[in-house]
Amino acid sequence: MVVKEIRFGPQTDDHDFQFKLNHAKGFLNEGAKVKAYVFFKGRSIVFSDQGEVLLLKFAQELEEFGKVENLPSLEGKRMTMMIGPKKKK
Repeated sequence: MVVKEIRFGPQTDDHDFQFKLNHAKGFLNEGAKVKAYVFFKGRSIVFSDQGEVLLLKFAQELEEFGKVENLPSLEGKRMTMMIGPKKKK
């Protein structure tokens, strides 16, 4: 199984979010898993709630292309989430 990573910052802009969302849709359509993560640099860890909201919004936008395998979890300075492709009918 191929795993593609998509990296966000805690305050990713809307245009950048849409750009990365389109890439994720393409990855899921190809049958790859998507590992989305928010990387917190320095003191930006205080915005961990913004990172979680961003990842949940990302998962909601990809609902018709894939399903969430792991909900957002904080591991050190990264908050990660896995999304797997939906089965083709």
